[in-house]
Amino acid sequence: MSITFKYDVLVIGGGHAGCEAATAAANIGAKVCLVTMDMNKIAQMSCNPAVGGIAKGQIVREIDALGGQMGIVTDATAIQFRMLNRSKGPAVWSPRAQCDREKFISEWKRTLDHTDNLDIFQDQADELIVKNGKAIGVKTIWGIDLYAQAIVVTAGTFLNGLMHIGRKQVEGGRCAEPAVHNFAESIARWGIRKERMKTGTPVRIDKRSVHFEDMEAQPGESDYHQFSFIGNYRKLPQLPCWTCNTNEEAHEILRRGVADSPLFNGQIQSTGPRYCPSIETKLVTFPDKNTHPLFLEPEGVDTNEMYLNGFSSSMPWEIQLAALRKIPALRDAKMYRPGYAIEYDYFDPTQLKPSLESKIIAHLFLAGQVNGTTGYEEAGGQGMVAGINAAMLCSGNQPFIMKRDESYIGVLIDDLTTKGVDEPYRMFTSRAEYRILLRQDDADARLTERAYEIGIATKERYDWWIIKKNHIERTIDYCNKNAVKPHEINGYLESIGSSPIRGSVKISDLIARPGVNIHALSEHISELKEIINAAPNRKEEITEAAEIKIKYKGYIERERIFADKMHRLEDIKIKGHFDYSTIHDLSTECRQKLERIQPETLAQASRIPGVSPSDINVLLVLMGR
Repeated sequence: MSITFKYDVLVIGGGHAGCEAATAAANIGAKVCLVTMDMNKIAQMSCNPAVGGIAKGQIVREIDALGGQMGIVTDATAIQFRMLNRSKGPAVWSPRAQCDREKFISEWKRTLDHTDNLDIFQDQADELIVKNGKAIGVKTIWGIDLYAQAIVVTAGTFLNGLMHIGRKQVEGGRCAEPAVHNFAESIARWGIRKERMKTGTPVRIDKRSVHFEDMEAQPGESDYHQFSFIGNYRKLPQLPCWTCNTNEEAHEILRRGVADSPLFNGQIQSTGPRYCPSIETKLVTFPDKNTHPLFLEPEGVDTNEMYLNGFSSSMPWEIQLAALRKIPALRDAKMYRPGYAIEYDYFDPTQLKPSLESKIIAHLFLAGQVNGTTGYEEAGGQGMVAGINAAMLCSGNQPFIMKRDESYIGVLIDDLTTKGVDEPYRMFTSRAEYRILLRQDDADARLTERAYEIGIATKERYDWWIIKKNHIERTIDYCNKNAVKPHEINGYLESIGSSPIRGSVKISDLIARPGVNIHALSEHISELKEIINAAPNRKEEITEAAEIKIKYKGYIERERIFADKMHRLEDIKIKGHFDYSTIHDLSTECRQKLERIQPETLAQASRIPGVSPSDINVLLVLMGR
């Protein structure tokens, strides 16, 4: 008997990248199969049970604006929500939520089960099937051949994964889960460069053994903010996180264990995340610091398991536990499991197109940690783009590409494909030169209409955006056209320490003042209050978005002008136009980098390390510009 499995898109790996890729491709209309090793570990939060954070929260908002699921799932399973960086400007405000780990998995599983055009198959990829330079399928460890027009690999840390606790090593892609052998080699044999990276995770603590009286509670916020613009408001019980610090007694024990740390005894050769160092790395890097902050975070509403943020380690388990017990709040600590490090294979992302399709093997897309990134959010954003483009390829449409002034996801992918990685890539607001344009409040303004045009955003999501857009414009228009007189508003201004006005002043000019809040202002301007209250729902979000656009109008317009100027270089296509090895007016380093990366546009070439402005001028001249 001969049975053949054929799909439009095959997604390998059921983590955060894989789930977004599979649902995105299926919602566009492609016939999709998601292959995962364990259906009970779909979208597992391998490390911290949290979504969002600095710049990462903006990525989740963008996934949501595009029609993705991470924001909706997070809101449904959040047990704490905070808007980070509120003391700074709105360009860097970043939402973050603690989630119930088990409910997060079950909510994602429910989402996948209710997505049309999507099959789930529990198996393990063993070999990539390539024919005439094109990926056409995957052979599994059970000998099953799955064929598709496009293959999306989102294998996370499972490719030849190797875990470390002290001098002990165990093969695995995650604690108690097997590593994937052969599959990475079946991809690399075609000329795709493969390297190794390292990441780690902290100890898990039994909360019944914690002395919370010796810790400081860190409650969440209860205002209107959430991730998704269409999802339900937080419905689970909201729980606090807790903070404490390490001390010199704990440090002394940890120092005794450094000799057995695989990070320092030569056991681990690969590069780890610089911005999320292990506790032993902190001690070595900052020898003069007597304490380091720790954050004890709940894993869910129905479990005693807690995550000790700040205590990532691969030291022997005895050292980890002994050091913890020198901290007053953790003096009776019991571990569910120690922290560990994991090494895994990733592929050089400069060998990818901006669509995340491989330049080496056609119809092969790579997304997530296999591209050298770290973080659920970075993985989800890449998965979204890879899934969209895999579906677009199947239908013969042009790839979906986002520019650097359009989204943090665009910045992420451009950085990966242009600059490559020499350590696990993590997104920060500082990586985005247009961060005033890439705020968390305006992701739908940037992306939802584009997403609706290609069929990924639903009619419901699009209609909600149009309602929001109209109300924002109505609010701003009213504030720009109407003024208030001193007797109407001076009492409010003086109450907040703002200078009184002497004559009529436009409402928008008042809103632009520091400390002036549009909600408070509307209590003194009845017509403005009526406009704000006219929003059918989510009026707080609408009002906040309008206020930000009014307050920061000058900054936003200035950055928009600069971004538009750079678009001229983005419009100059150079791929295929030059044999860089013959252009001797370019520096040797520039020729080598351009030959290796083969940038699509002159703007992308300008962002390659080692390509100077004078090199760009040479290319401009050669292009006849």
